[in-house]
Amino acid sequence: MRHELVVPDASVILKWAFNAVPGEKDIDRADILLHGWLNGKYEIVLPGLWVFEVANVLGLKIPDLAGEFMDAFMDYRFKTVTMTHDLCREAFKIMRKYRVTFYDSIYHAVALKNSGLLVTADETYYKKVRAAGSMILLRDFSPEP
Repeated sequence: MRHELVVPDASVILKWAFNAVPGEKDIDRADILLHGWLNGKYEIVLPGLWVFEVANVLGLKIPDLAGEFMDAFMDYRFKTVTMTHDLCREAFKIMRKYRVTFYDSIYHAVALKNSGLLVTADETYYKKVRAAGSMILLRDFSPEP
């Protein structure tokens, strides 16, 4: 079942920066998501943490281009949710139950609390937490017919 509201985690957002890296997997799926959002097919909602997480990886992996990519990503003006007590509790619940980090679980909590779909390229997280629902691996993400 396709959800209109989509929460791509940092592993997906980074695909948009690494789309020219040879061997980078699922770039086509990441592009489908981004173009679907640009064309109004999906609503992207993110936790505010995304900026710090994505900037950190870009700064480490491609320091000479990190600023340009962050400028582009921030210019997209993705909708971000404010941290609330309820959202924080949901993330902690996921952390405890599945033994994952807050950084990963907050994206999932945003999806669950907003009736959305978490899209992740992080197969380790997916395998641990898929029973919580409202999530899909990026490689399985495809547009509606």
